[in-house]
Amino acid sequence: MAKPNKKGPTRTVEILCGQCKTKLFKYRKDGKGALVKCFKERIVEDYTQVACICPNCQQRFARETLVRGVPAFKIIGGKAVLK
Repeated sequence: MAKPNKKGPTRTVEILCGQCKTKLFKYRKDGKGALVKCFKERIVEDYTQVACICPNCQQRFARETLVRGVPAFKIIGGKAVLK
């Protein structure tokens, strides 16, 4: 399978915790679909201290995995939202 585009998209979105609405990432998202995964190389700003854990409510919002051979976070359904 093809790897994600290195240059990446130009549209930047904020990813918030689904429970407490704390900022988690500033991310370069491609397409208009739902948030399913976040490639680590596309994260512009990371507001978390521990990977995949909300800094405010300590809720796990994602799992670390490899997608097409590239490190990514797989978002758990409803635990993180786009803004």
